[in-house]
Amino acid sequence: MYPVPMTMQTFAVAFLGAIYGWRLGGITVLAWLVEGALGLPVLAGGGGGLLHFSGPTAGYLFAFPLMAMLTGWLAEHGWNGSRVFLALLSMLLANCLCLLLGAAWLSGMIGVEQAITYGVTPFILGAVLKSALGAATLKALQRGKVLPSA
Repeated sequence: MYPVPMTMQTFAVAFLGAIYGWRLGGITVLAWLVEGALGLPVLAGGGGGLLHFSGPTAGYLFAFPLMAMLTGWLAEHGWNGSRVFLALLSMLLANCLCLLLGAAWLSGMIGVEQAITYGVTPFILGAVLKSALGAATLKALQRGKVLPSA
């Protein structure tokens, strides 16, 4: 997909926040983005380098730490695997935040209408499915005693 690829990165970012908490989740995602900025092939499609942080995907990348922090903060306040609907809602909110910030950045490059057409609309169903998968995974991990219950 162009100019924004479809990946499982938003699943991973929201999930990391939910299991690590807002501080460690945010720091972990920031460290990953620094690795990408330094040129390590850790971004979508094995990409890396500063160009990704000024191109069409930059807004989404800058949103990632905020996503992790949001799901982490909400998980610390009970929106976790113990309350699967709230976990789903937290991940949906994080995905909405990512799409909003990503589209805002992208609109400066290709216009608002095109940013919504190419940078938001194709990702809505994926965001819902990844959020549901994240909430179900949190529930399964909590049930299996891998994660503490609230």
